[in-house]
Amino acid sequence: MDRLLYGVAYYDEYMPEERLRKDMEMMREAGINVIRIAESTWATEEPEDGVFDFTHVRRALEAAQEAGISVIVGTPTYAVPPWLAAAHPEIIAVTERGAGKYGARQNMDITSPVYLYHAERVIRKLMECVQEYGNVIGFQLDNETKHYHTAGPNVQKRFVRYLREKFGTVEELNREFGFNYWSNRVDSWENVPDVTGSINGSFRAEFEKFRRELVTEYLAWQSELVREYLKEGQFITHNFDYEWRGYSYGIQPDVDHKAAAEAVTIAGCDIYHPTQDLLTGAEISFGGDVSRSLKQDNYLVIETEAQGHVNWTPFDGQLRMQAFSHVASGANAVMYWHWHSIHNACETYWKGLLSHDLQPNAPYREACTIGADFDRLSEHLVNLKKKNRVAMLVSNEALTGLELFRLPDGKTKYNDVVRLIYDALYELNVECDILFPQDEERLGEYDFIAVPALYSAPDSLLQSLAGYVKNGGHLLATFKTGFSNEYLTVAHERQPHLLTECFGVSYDEFTEPRNVALVGDELPVAGADRQVSTWMELLTPTTANVFARYGHPFWGRYAAVTENAYGKGSAAYVGCMPTKAYLKAFLRRRLARAGLWGTEQKAEFPVIVKSGVNGLGKTVRFYFNYSMEPRKQEYFHGHGVELISGDLIAHGSELELEPWGFKVIEEG
Repeated sequence: MDRLLYGVAYYDEYMPEERLRKDMEMMREAGINVIRIAESTWATEEPEDGVFDFTHVRRALEAAQEAGISVIVGTPTYAVPPWLAAAHPEIIAVTERGAGKYGARQNMDITSPVYLYHAERVIRKLMECVQEYGNVIGFQLDNETKHYHTAGPNVQKRFVRYLREKFGTVEELNREFGFNYWSNRVDSWENVPDVTGSINGSFRAEFEKFRRELVTEYLAWQSELVREYLKEGQFITHNFDYEWRGYSYGIQPDVDHKAAAEAVTIAGCDIYHPTQDLLTGAEISFGGDVSRSLKQDNYLVIETEAQGHVNWTPFDGQLRMQAFSHVASGANAVMYWHWHSIHNACETYWKGLLSHDLQPNAPYREACTIGADFDRLSEHLVNLKKKNRVAMLVSNEALTGLELFRLPDGKTKYNDVVRLIYDALYELNVECDILFPQDEERLGEYDFIAVPALYSAPDSLLQSLAGYVKNGGHLLATFKTGFSNEYLTVAHERQPHLLTECFGVSYDEFTEPRNVALVGDELPVAGADRQVSTWMELLTPTTANVFARYGHPFWGRYAAVTENAYGKGSAAYVGCMPTKAYLKAFLRRRLARAGLWGTEQKAEFPVIVKSGVNGLGKTVRFYFNYSMEPRKQEYFHGHGVELISGDLIAHGSELELEPWGFKVIEEG
């Protein structure tokens, strides 16, 4: 990118009155330099079978071009028109819950030949339409694509073909999946049962892996279509989203982001998060780190909220803080969904930058300051590069495994463990990258790797983790790591499988803790912050040092947290679910041992420090105050200029951070 993109999704089709030129004028005043169009409006673009009308697309493109605003065009395939569903009801996905009905978006079978035929046709017609417009800078494939739980007969047949190609014989399938249990043993490929009724976890986990591959295949297919029309300088992106808990929370269960990102030239994402008193920046940071790690490069925030939910109306200053928080994580674009608030239909109360009256308001006025600063400071803030020494390894397969074999409380999931570790690192001002199982060969790039609950992993990945430590790396893993292979077959040796020597510990029993606390260590953590929840493994050290034990009259003879020297490195194992306060204290110790407790750690949440190197070769430091109270924070880095105000900042000077305020300092 040669500049920061600041924009909105815009739908001329949704406007209650003629607003196009007025909207473009207001966008220009706000410094908005890009809009996203077309991805939601297939029924408008093709109102009848084979009848195409791109009036609204052309109107938006021409008005934006006149206003000097760039455009990202989305393929309109994630919400099918009624005529298509009426003529071909078979395109609606059959899921585990049965046959679907038309009405919602993202309810189609992405493998349906009929759906793919019509999707290709509208994509090609749209691409032909927009070829003449020089302000089209890129294309978005589909929208927040997932497999939508498609599981109909055609998908089941494809899955059997997939299994046959992978395992070769039913005997091998029976062996890997343990189909002897409860007489599930399969005698022929023709008799492989419908997976949606199966009680076999290995079978179901493989089906989830297969369905994630369908998403990878689908986006690659769309990418190949779009590339036929791509001009020099135009990009292809997709707005990957995350596990949804009313906001963006953890890694997406239904998509292998790392594999699917091969289809795009620049990664994109949608990040939504609480605001007001609940704004912490953690979701912005986590989503950004995942997206940046997909291509090991900058990324686009294609959707985030301006106002969003009714309980997300931002406090003064928060919209600015959010925008600069995205940039601090390496984003080259911040785009709101959407420009105006919808006046009817499903998302009436998911508010845009403008409210329902379409008039300038507090968020719009704040957006004007963001747009002006992005324009003025683009050269200093675009294409920020990071070189992190810490990473966290995440896995869709581990997520699926812990979903199928849930922890005893029935509530705690894989992403809860992921976010426990991530949020602890975040609040300690430790920036990190995200690794995926496909990044096995890149482990050695990092000094410290955290591994949350790696329940399912092939032997090769476990051996690579052990080799990483042996060669001098520092590893921290939690309970449930190395428990089963890639087919959810539990190892028949003592746990953790293939990592017992690396961690210097083993166990063969585990239970749910009740009234158990961590004891025996010297961490400055007390009371409820020492309580253990959800899961505890009864660890027996071999070569490891016991760092903490379980405070319990019976379980007290077992280790809970251990540290082990292995080869040139060290490995710590946390055999239970600790509190965030305890984990933060333990991470301080582990990071210091790895030589990673440094300047940034002199500040701690709610002050968050991030940095990157810009295209001028200068380091840019961001200091954020995620709180209602003003904060004073010593500036520990080299002399520089505060980019917003132009003030000179000296090493050792005191930064005054307003509530929800921030400073951006370019060193040198």
